[in-house]
Amino acid sequence: MTRVLLVPGRGEPRPEHWLRRWSAANPHHTWAPEPPGPPYRVDERVAALHAVLSAAEEPAVLVAHSAGCLTVAVWASRHTGPVRAALLVTPPYVGPDWRPGPDDPPDSFVGEVPRARLPFRSIVVASRTDPYATVEQFHGYARDWGAELYDAGEAGHLDAASGYGPWPAGERLLRRLLDGS
Repeated sequence: MTRVLLVPGRGEPRPEHWLRRWSAANPHHTWAPEPPGPPYRVDERVAALHAVLSAAEEPAVLVAHSAGCLTVAVWASRHTGPVRAALLVTPPYVGPDWRPGPDDPPDSFVGEVPRARLPFRSIVVASRTDPYATVEQFHGYARDWGAELYDAGEAGHLDAASGYGPWPAGERLLRRLLDGS
């Protein structure tokens, strides 16, 4: 059996967010970290993801949103483990000149996002109207990580504020990763 691990972004997903809905509808999905929520400190999030992955030998598919995608990229640059695939939904662009915002802890993300090819199958979901990355930046992540790029259209940040509670297209992408198709 393949585990599904939900890797949240920097904030706590609201109850109507698709990640929360997937968690509620699928009690076998596991949060990494549990409970999901602020503050976002990349080293703590990577350690939490590694702990959950190391707790069992069965393979996992990671489903990450926003800063959770950065957590996955950093984890993959430091660790190995039973990851079969990852769905990376709207990763924010963090360039060399990025600085934490006023609501971010100063150590929320330090350094550059790893850009090496991921050692597992992955899909980067891009939005043409995301406030945290351009289409070109999504293409760059997908190219560097060796990921398939999925164009979600004009979907904002694919969060509750953008109208994404239910997200059937995301469920289909997850099924593809689980089925290996």
